[in-house]
Amino acid sequence: MERMEGGSERTNQIEESQAQLLCGLPDDIALFCLARVPRKYRTVLKCVCRSWRDLLCSEEWHAYRSKHNLSETWIYALCRDKYEQICCYVLDPDLPRRCWKLIQGLPPGCLKRKGMGFEALGKKLYLLGGCGWLEDATDEAYCYDVSRNSWREAASLSTARCYFACEVLDGKIYAIGGLGSKSSDPHSWDTFDPHKNSWESHSDTNVVPDHADADMVSGWRGPAVVVDGVLYVLDQSSGTRLMLWQKDKRDWVAVGRLSPLLTRPPCRLVAIGKRIFIIGKGLSTVVFDIEKTVNMEGVMVSSSIPRLNSEDDVISFLEDLALLALSMEYGA
Repeated sequence: MERMEGGSERTNQIEESQAQLLCGLPDDIALFCLARVPRKYRTVLKCVCRSWRDLLCSEEWHAYRSKHNLSETWIYALCRDKYEQICCYVLDPDLPRRCWKLIQGLPPGCLKRKGMGFEALGKKLYLLGGCGWLEDATDEAYCYDVSRNSWREAASLSTARCYFACEVLDGKIYAIGGLGSKSSDPHSWDTFDPHKNSWESHSDTNVVPDHADADMVSGWRGPAVVVDGVLYVLDQSSGTRLMLWQKDKRDWVAVGRLSPLLTRPPCRLVAIGKRIFIIGKGLSTVVFDIEKTVNMEGVMVSSSIPRLNSEDDVISFLEDLALLALSMEYGA
């Protein structure tokens, strides 16, 4: 009987040890340690054991990283290749040898669509709506779980839409206006609540667009980002120039020109901290730091990321940063 009790006790100890994230440590201490492992090692961590994999794919992990300011920003680019099919790439901007990586497994049903929405919410990317040459606007939606590296169908929009405005605000996705059987009304919009996993349709004819500053609009000739409250615009009308809006003087000022050897318009902009990423055709990417960039004879000196061996056009891209609404945690 004593042997049986001793064996049972040892079995319980082994099971308890296996249930712990780190042997001999309470789970809250283990989470404290594991959450500080750089994001680039997440794939390796998920291979250690099932409990680690489940943790890294959980909302608890996402919430902990967000709460303790441990998030690491990656950039996701939605592109269209020479065969007119969409493709998605990801970039870790902090790797010593930075390069874009292709995300596999996009839903076949949306590969040829145009006018889709592309947004991030929580730890997921969303592809919304769209249309094709022989396909009317659709209400279909797909999501990519970053932590699980997988695509699946998501809750359908309330209204079929294409070529619509898409934004995230206060933890919800807004799909506004666009084209479709019911969505041509500029006063209509759909909102997605991730807690309810459903869309709601709205319409208000009393909504009136704000009137923008005329001086600001006169020099706004391209994609824009805001860094530390300052508006930057990439003017591609004659070469590639970065402009900033001086609110006190109510005037646009040229920060400098970018080398034509590095940029391949049309380009898009995204800001991470003090850095601005200029992403063009073939995912050619120029990076410069607002505080450190040198301006030599009007040309800005900056670093660059080798472009892909392709002619892919960048349709849209997202930064994933847990402190913003564009927030995704976390996988490789």
